[in-house]
Amino acid sequence: MSNPNDPYVERTVVEQPATVRTEYSAAPAASGSSNAGWWIAALVAVVAIVGLVFLFNNNNTSQTDLQAATDAGRSQAMMETAASQAQTAAQAASEASANAASSMAGATQAAADSARNAADRSAQASRDAAASAADAAQDATDAPPQQ
Repeated sequence: MSNPNDPYVERTVVEQPATVRTEYSAAPAASGSSNAGWWIAALVAVVAIVGLVFLFNNNNTSQTDLQAATDAGRSQAMMETAASQAQTAAQAASEASANAASSMAGATQAAADSARNAADRSAQASRDAAASAADAAQDATDAPPQQ
């Protein structure tokens, strides 16, 4: 009989009346040792080796390609620098414009104040001259005639 702990044995037990007991055992068909797994593993290993050889030997990068990539990187960096400098210059121009407008407003205010002061001085001088002329006229009418 076969080993009852053998996992590859299929047992079928048919119970009949107490007098007869029949037991059938069937073991899987013995298939010779198959090497298919080893062949598949060997094929995968060969494909991996060929892939690695191709990967490391496929260095088709020429000097012109490297030079073109270097030039492209350099031109991109120059464009980014120029854009940054343009933004800085625009910011400085905006600040200078604001400062100039503020200065111009201050100068306009100073000129207006100066003109107002000059007009006030001129008006005062006119009033003083008119008062002086009025005093002279008054003196001329009050003064006795000279002989």
